[in-house]
Amino acid sequence: MSRRTPRGTRWAAALLAAAAVLVLGLGGCSGLGRGRASVVVTTNILGDITRAIVGDQAEVTVLMKPNADPHSFGVSAREAALVEQAGLVVYNGLGLEEGVLRNVEAAEAAHVPTLAVAERVDPIRHTGDASEGQPDPHFWTDPVRVRTAVDVIANEITARVSGVDEEVIRRNAERYRAEVDQLHAFMTDQFGRIPQDRRKLVTNHHVFGYLARRYGFEVIGAVLPSGTTLASPSASDLEQLAGTVRAAGVPVIFADSSQPDRLARVLAEQAGLSVRVVALFSESLSQPDQGAGTYLDMMRANTVAITSGLGS
Repeated sequence: MSRRTPRGTRWAAALLAAAAVLVLGLGGCSGLGRGRASVVVTTNILGDITRAIVGDQAEVTVLMKPNADPHSFGVSAREAALVEQAGLVVYNGLGLEEGVLRNVEAAEAAHVPTLAVAERVDPIRHTGDASEGQPDPHFWTDPVRVRTAVDVIANEITARVSGVDEEVIRRNAERYRAEVDQLHAFMTDQFGRIPQDRRKLVTNHHVFGYLARRYGFEVIGAVLPSGTTLASPSASDLEQLAGTVRAAGVPVIFADSSQPDRLARVLAEQAGLSVRVVALFSESLSQPDQGAGTYLDMMRANTVAITSGLGS
């Protein structure tokens, strides 16, 4: 004969089940759900690198859209919530993501593990501009430092993100490091074809300090005299840089593909020389069909553009 469960007991069981569901639901918002296999990355350059390392071991969410400006892009309320619920937040750091820094700080306050990659790859400092002495965040223009970044990211993922297979992460990182090494060899070979007296760079803003130091270029100046695109040049800034360009005989000004090149063209006119303006993918990946859909594609495209612009 079956026994009937008393009504009070059934109600108690139902209440306990509802409470358990409520606790689990709150865990995703309060921090009780930390450590699950999720990685949120701020910039699309770091996002591409992180995805290559993670593979299918975790969900990777990249906040910055293609062709965006890392200094000024923002996030939606939904994306902000993802940041605060992540197993790990990977960001560039050193002041690059000015529009989302508060979201990263909020995640840190909620005890979400975060990784500021640029701080871990032996950063250099800006020289000769309004950001003089400040750490330069644009480390990705140096593949050797990116190789270091791959190890840093892989180590943090295996230490912080639950459920990933460490062996797979290490294998993915090793494979990607080999591709970065090939990129470095390609850039060394291509830049070696530019005569030393023509290795002079003028850009929209100061973004190629790492590349210049690695491959023997001299940064003559920038249209925006700062390490951020949020700065504005004065008439005297443009006039002074025009004189420098004229004296150095620089044949090309390189403008960021995500930024209008109007100021670069104004400078070219003020220089009184036949100076071309050439677009580079300096701070953002493009859509996949626009030439810089991955970090490796972006750096190869820039290498070809720089070599063509200065080598002829």
